[in-house]
Amino acid sequence: MSRFFMNERETLVEQALEGFAESHSGLVDVHPDPLFVTRRTPTTGKVALLSGGGSGHEPLHTGFVGQGMLDAAVPGDVFTSPTALQVRAAIQAVDSGEGTVMVVKNYTGDVLNFSIAAELLADTHRVEQVLVDDDLATEREDDGGPGRRGTAAVVAVEKICGAAAEAGVPIAQVRDLGRRVVARSATLGVSFEACTNPETGRRSFELEPGEMEFGVGIHGERGIQTRVIGKADDLVESLVSRLVEAVGLRRSDSVLAIVNGLGATHGLELAVAARQTRRVLDGQGIDITRSLVGPYVTSLDMKGLSITLTALTDDLVKFWDAPVRTPALVW
Repeated sequence: MSRFFMNERETLVEQALEGFAESHSGLVDVHPDPLFVTRRTPTTGKVALLSGGGSGHEPLHTGFVGQGMLDAAVPGDVFTSPTALQVRAAIQAVDSGEGTVMVVKNYTGDVLNFSIAAELLADTHRVEQVLVDDDLATEREDDGGPGRRGTAAVVAVEKICGAAAEAGVPIAQVRDLGRRVVARSATLGVSFEACTNPETGRRSFELEPGEMEFGVGIHGERGIQTRVIGKADDLVESLVSRLVEAVGLRRSDSVLAIVNGLGATHGLELAVAARQTRRVLDGQGIDITRSLVGPYVTSLDMKGLSITLTALTDDLVKFWDAPVRTPALVW
């Protein structure tokens, strides 16, 4: 039997969302058929911001519905894209006439179904898309694949675009702002244990004692290299050095650093990683102007973490600092 706190596998997502809505009844509503989540208090006169994807990554995306972030989130089954009909219904529910910006992680199912939803509404709604593709582990040249996966940079996109939309920024500028954030971001993750399939109770891959997976994906995908586990400081430095190069950071640059737990990594461990992230960047004259440390884009019970760096500008800092009130993020 699977060691998951659930009743039937078939009702896992629906029952979880019922509990989520009851726990945050002042902030969100769950619409069951088709399934999507919206703000409890609708807003008008602003661009609507919408995202979504497979469940199992909570608090992404449902936990970021609320003031200053998303107007709607569309969850699929575990690690499965929502349908185009779900996305269409969510857009119709939150678009108040100023258009909708969809934040889409770069996975084939998500890209396909969100795009179909936009096409279905082309005659009645203006819908723009921000594609998040920040994962360095899947950066390949001329391999014909979909390119980088979308991972924890999506949090920065949703926060910054959400603040801009809340401030009344028009749709094209919200879209372009999100694309700027993506272009200035990179993420890399590691795992000591893969996530467990809630139906079979089996991990998505197995490692020998003392091994870790470098460049792991948030759906339990293996990484680009299997390594021997070493000290945290050395591991973090190997992650951060690649991110600095990928983003093109230079001395005196400022960054947002997201140290993200993938589901089963304790806060003590994340704090150790955050400490070394700052020390590595300090040593290169790069300033962590803003940071976020915690489990924000998880992979069920994966034992691992990811680090995201986003190069900041004054306007990005302003939107990052703007008020936010969601189930998972408040300031």
